[in-house]
Amino acid sequence: MKKKILVLNFKLNGNKKIIKKYIKKIKNKYKNIKILISPPILYIFYLYKLIKKYNNIKITSQNIDIHTKGPYTGEISGKMLKDINTKYVIIGHSERKIYHKEKNKILLKKILITKKLQLKPIICIGENLKEYNLKKSKKICIKQIKYFIKKNNIKILENTIIAYEPIWSIGTGKTADIKHINKITKCINKYIINLNKNLKNKFKIIYGGSINEKNYINIIKLKYIDGLLIGKLTLDINNIIKIIKNLNKIKI
Repeated sequence: MKKKILVLNFKLNGNKKIIKKYIKKIKNKYKNIKILISPPILYIFYLYKLIKKYNNIKITSQNIDIHTKGPYTGEISGKMLKDINTKYVIIGHSERKIYHKEKNKILLKKILITKKLQLKPIICIGENLKEYNLKKSKKICIKQIKYFIKKNNIKILENTIIAYEPIWSIGTGKTADIKHINKITKCINKYIINLNKNLKNKFKIIYGGSINEKNYINIIKLKYIDGLLIGKLTLDINNIIKIIKNLNKIKI
């Protein structure tokens, strides 16, 4: 049975009290789930001290700079993240694309520095509402993946998590239709494996976008879904614990 991946993205929310409560409730009870907690960077070291003995919980950063050191005020480097036991990095989240104007050129640099430092990238891809309405979702997602491969090579996707997150669904309460999620994730999986059959089982696909306590079961059961990227619901600890308990029972 594959371990499900659950990425809990706090975004610009949370505090030490909430994080401590999370760890106290989660601990090491859930063997079938890999829980990736992504607090604000300020709290990563605090989280590290809390989870030292829990193998199923991994630290995830919400961002990484393209430089490892230098005069870049306000940034955090991959070397610094490694120094506090960070294992994963979210790259290309729709909110950073929108609010920080991050384009594919910058995202590629972030992916490459992440891989170079032996951290694992969670690469977010997805279409906006206009593209969705024009039925261009497949084309847009493949175009984004193709850019990263073309500028490097197919192995850039090895030991990588691809997060399909329709931009129009992030924080809006509008979850993509199950058939649509299945169609897009199948397309992503097929495209990558057709390019290199050796990559089969060497990358993961997760879904993010207005996940709630009602829709997550149907999503996680989809053939090409290995996990979930949860944002807004992350702060609802009671519902997150219910989700974790139920995911731990599901075989995929």
